[in-house]
Amino acid sequence: MQTIEFKDFDKIELRIGTILRAELFEKARKPAYKIWVDLGGELGVKKSSAQITAHYTVDGLVGRQVLCVCNLAPRQIADFMSEILITGFSDEAGEIILTSVERPVPNGARLH
Repeated sequence: MQTIEFKDFDKIELRIGTILRAELFEKARKPAYKIWVDLGGELGVKKSSAQITAHYTVDGLVGRQVLCVCNLAPRQIADFMSEILITGFSDEAGEIILTSVERPVPNGARLH
């Protein structure tokens, strides 16, 4: 494993947000959702495409707090601009389990 300096880690904007809306991303090559996340204050609502259909439904996503990388360059996926990366871990089958928090925290709070 390669080590990094704290200053490098500090460049990554890892922030919590609440999913406001989710819908099936029909034009995606692999099963995915279009997701809108409220990151609070200055960041506002950002969009993401996420391949998380194995463990999550559209209705089950709304209201969940998720940990997002907010300062990656936006990425065009089919006809949708993904602005943030919603983080997660792979389970035994390689399907994503979302990264979240133990208790609700304010949208936009940064990971320390």
